[in-house]
Amino acid sequence: MQIPRLHPDTIEEIKQRADIVDVVSEHVLLRKRGKDFVGLCPFHDEKSPSFTVSQTKQMYYCFGCQAGGNAIKFLMDLGKRSFAEVVLDLARRYQVSVQTLEPEQRQELQRQLSLREQLYEVLASTAQFYQHALRQSQGQKASHYLRSNRRLKEETIQQFGLGYAPTGWETLYRYLVEDRHYPVQLVEKAGLIKSRKEGGGYYDVFRDRLMIPIRDVQGRVIGFGGRTLTDEQPKYLNSPETELFSKGKTLFALDLAKTGISQLDQAIVVEGYFDAIALHAAGITNAVASLGTALSLEQVRLVLRYTESKQLILNFDADKAGTNAAERAISEIADLAYKGEVQLKILNLPNGKDADEYLHTHTPEDYGELLANAPLWLDWQIQQIIKDRDLRQATDFQQVTQQLVKLLKNITNSDTRNYYVSYCAEILSLGDSRLIPLRVENLLTQIAPTAAISIKPLPGRREWNGGRRSQSRQFAQRGEPPHATGSSIPTSDGFANAKGDRGLLDLAEALLLRIYLHCPEQRQVIMATLDERDLEFSLSHHRYLWRQILESTGEQVDLISSLQDRYLELSEEIDFVSHLFHLNEKSKKEILRTPQVIQAAIACMERVLREKRYRHFLELWQETDPDVEPERWQSYYQAFYAEKLRLQELDRQRQFSIIDLL
Repeated sequence: MQIPRLHPDTIEEIKQRADIVDVVSEHVLLRKRGKDFVGLCPFHDEKSPSFTVSQTKQMYYCFGCQAGGNAIKFLMDLGKRSFAEVVLDLARRYQVSVQTLEPEQRQELQRQLSLREQLYEVLASTAQFYQHALRQSQGQKASHYLRSNRRLKEETIQQFGLGYAPTGWETLYRYLVEDRHYPVQLVEKAGLIKSRKEGGGYYDVFRDRLMIPIRDVQGRVIGFGGRTLTDEQPKYLNSPETELFSKGKTLFALDLAKTGISQLDQAIVVEGYFDAIALHAAGITNAVASLGTALSLEQVRLVLRYTESKQLILNFDADKAGTNAAERAISEIADLAYKGEVQLKILNLPNGKDADEYLHTHTPEDYGELLANAPLWLDWQIQQIIKDRDLRQATDFQQVTQQLVKLLKNITNSDTRNYYVSYCAEILSLGDSRLIPLRVENLLTQIAPTAAISIKPLPGRREWNGGRRSQSRQFAQRGEPPHATGSSIPTSDGFANAKGDRGLLDLAEALLLRIYLHCPEQRQVIMATLDERDLEFSLSHHRYLWRQILESTGEQVDLISSLQDRYLELSEEIDFVSHLFHLNEKSKKEILRTPQVIQAAIACMERVLREKRYRHFLELWQETDPDVEPERWQSYYQAFYAEKLRLQELDRQRQFSIIDLL
């Protein structure tokens, strides 16, 4: 359901009525300490309380894990729920009238909420009907299948609410419409019946099938999966898309697995319903299933809410179909994996078995050992590339190399890429260690020619372009400015140990935004300096926050409170910037000498930009022949040398001595 944007008055009234101590006390045992309350943080394991709740400020903050925010943020993080869901729940609890920005939207919202509540009721009644039918004589075949074929115990059958859809064409229809008096249109919208094309009337969607309820993360039935007990096709039939159910946005058993995922800090995704059920029955409670469809990005984001380290293990079948499914899933979430936003591993069970089959002949401990040794997705893909290939054959060698280069090109982290370049070079060297340096150079040259600039040629190999490019190479090595690839910043500020352009930029931009939020007297200076140097925030989450800041400029409001409300409602990246809204002892020290810190942070931001320009002009200069285009060769030289001097000046600006801090 698309919830219209809520009216600010509604949000403000909820914030005023929902006392944070009352809200938090339902989930955390709080004790009075001075004017505040303290307790054990619900967001990380701790033995001594570092979680504080301020009733006067209506805010919470954990000094252990830096979680913080208001009552709405607390419930969002605790239940992994959206802003709108939490606000609507609090509105119902505190009897706040919900307003949206347009009267028409308000009416539509109320209509949708009413429809959804009715659909939940119909689906819950249907689940009970199927469970009852399983225990009748007509459900004996389905019951026998569960106990004999799937080896499930009664407690597991009840835990998952498994049932049976009778064979009749109108059995469920008569129960829901004639006996329970639900409107026929409502039952149809729930995806349980369909209208006949001829002759009028309706018929049941599921007939003579073993029924598996599909629940949302709160445990409410939103649809069903039905497995045939005959040769009927398809073997598995899911509910159609409805107001409540969307296959691409739902994971089976997540309601039961979310606690296990959080505790183990790891999520397992399998293909089938019974794979997930078998794992839970074996005590492996962090498993979910993808409803038999290709794993989508939305499903991945959904399950990653519950794991701090973002560790995801795909346990798909090892046959060709399972391998293809794994490849499709990897392609769907590759961007997240390359950025390090998900730690993706691939588990293929021995002999092509699925999880259910494997646990029939092995122990949960055996499965756990395989999980622990599951390869990272890049290692798995490399193994798939070289599988059944003879690298001693020229054609296979060339094709494998091309596929490896394509894979390596997408790795943005230089340390990770260097590791896998060496790993692939070892594979291509076929055990001959003397060939590894050559294979490394060849791979680097194909991945990014400039990446190989510091690789010395092997003895006996001729320099390219008659030696002139060799001089360019040597100049590049001698002329590279200090910290050219990003390094530690010798200052006392909070980004003292950043490595790499990304880390340097992230910490510098974050520090500048924190100063802007918490030091109103410096806001004009920051704006003027950024404008003067024509600098912008480069990272998407910082750029989005800055845009929200600019939109709030001039409003007579508490900037931090206003931004938090707006951010909670509109942004999916709140976790990336939420720490900027709070000051702990460390961050207070970071901005103790604000003018010097502003200078250093802006110098770091400009340095990343200048570094790219420096490399660009250096590359152009190296590729230009001075005999053919002497003027262009000279202009490129002057351009990259000017950037080099500016880099050195910026390095001086981002350093401030102990005298500056006294």
